[in-house]
Amino acid sequence: MTVAIVAHDSKKELMAQFCIAYEGVLSKCKIVASGVTGNWIEEQTGLRVNRYLPGAEGGLHQIASSIFCQDIDMVLFFRDYEKARSREATELHLLRLCDEYLIPVATNVATAEMLIHGIERYAVNSHTLQNDMGW
Repeated sequence: MTVAIVAHDSKKELMAQFCIAYEGVLSKCKIVASGVTGNWIEEQTGLRVNRYLPGAEGGLHQIASSIFCQDIDMVLFFRDYEKARSREATELHLLRLCDEYLIPVATNVATAEMLIHGIERYAVNSHTLQNDMGW
């Protein structure tokens, strides 16, 4: 399972705490992240992360491209709703692709925990959902 993790600057500490709390589950996944977020995850947890460019420099586009190519199974997007406006078009494109390709996406920590528990308990990902439901 490949999990993409994105975090606005004001949410990076929360994202790091989340990754520490769920390190056992995330260690079984392939993790991809935008550049700075990937650095934070590796420094705080020791998890291995495939880093893309920083989000504002194309990392979000790279993650979106990976979704389009069906290389991403889940997206955890720790958003600061007040700061989301500056890159809103790129972020909305990413979220639309998740909708189009049936990729589970969390935009807050509560939903991220539900998705992680889904991985932990049922090995849920978008591909198994599509296969199980005949899509």
